[in-house]
Order: sequence, then C-alpha cells, then structure tokens
Amino acid sequence: MNTLPAQEIIKDQPLKRVKPNIVQSIRAHGVEELQAAATQLGHHFLYANLGATQTKQDILDTIALQFTFPSHFGKNFDALYDCLTDPIYKAGQQAGFILVLEHIPITSKFDKETREQLIDIFRDAADYWHDRKIPFRCFYSFSVARTAGEAGTGKDGQELEGFDEPMPTDKLVDVSPLALRMSSPFNAGYWLAAS
Repeated sequence: MNTLPAQEIIKDQPLKRVKPNIVQSIRAHGVEELQAAATQLGHHFLYANLGATQTKQDILDTIALQFTFPSHFGKNFDALYDCLTDPIYKAGQQAGFILVLEHIPITSKFDKETREQLIDIFRDAADYWHDRKIPFRCFYSFSVARTAGEAGTGKDGQELEGFDEPMPTDKLVDVSPLALRMSSPFNAGYWLAAS
C-alpha cells in the first residue's frame, strides 16, 4: 500500500495525467516543467521556438536546426515526418519523447490550413510511436497577432526580433510580449473582447 500523499505520487510520476501519445496545447504546462519531466522519465526532450518565423520554410528550417535534424533533411512536411519516425526507430531502443513547439505563427504566409498540416505531422508521428508502444508527447503554442502600432517593439520599447511585419488585426486587446507567449487562437476572450 502506498502511503505517500496524492501530490507526492503525482510529483514522482510526471505527466501521469497526460496520455503517452498525444499532441496538445501547452497551456497547462510550462516548458521547464516538461523538460524536467523528460529528464525524470529518461525521454528525449526536443524544443523549437518558432517566434521569429513567418513562413512554412522558416518553420521547417527552424525545427531542423533546433531539433538537430541531419543535413540531408528535405525541408518539407513528408521529410519532417520521416525525421520524427523511422530513422529514430531504426537507431535503437527509445524510452520516449517530449517535444515543444512554441509560438507557431499565425500569419497570412502560414495560414490555418498550413498550421493544421504541421500539427497533423506531429499527430501522425504520435500514432507511429504509439504503434511501437513508445511515448511521444508534443506540446505547442501559437503566437497571437499584434496590432500594427506594436509590430516591431515591446512594451518597454525594446525591438522584438522577428516581428518586423505588422499583423492584419485590430481585434486584440492585450498585445504585450507576455500575451504573445503562450496564447491560443482558440481563446475566444482575445477575439471577442474588442468586439
């Protein structure tokens, strides 16, 4: 019989309440927490900050660089799927994976359909690893569009790297760098507050 309090049990088993093969919003978790969980579980931790990207090619380049993909990476969605699956499986026994994609852009050059295709690649990879009974958890967040007045600077006047183009929206209330960090386009409060 386990005599540890419930909080201690959860602490000893990170991500216990998260399915072992899932792709979901990062809202309930912090990057540091996920990295610590990966370390504790003995899983690979892969992180990509996509905040400075605007296009599909930018995103693929950044993921390839930050995930340290091989130089022959084809830089398309099929190649992304391939790099996340078969070669790793053939490399030997894997304990599991925790991936974080922060600040997936919401731009006219990376529209909703393309964002869904990107997320679907990671869902397909999660299914691939599920079939092999290896945990694969991917967490993501979206960057929130900003008004033209704040396109290139933060609240403190500091230049925001990678944000040199104004975003086509006038519906957002909180456009601070903090609000940009881990917001979801599905958070209706952002879109309805200015209506």
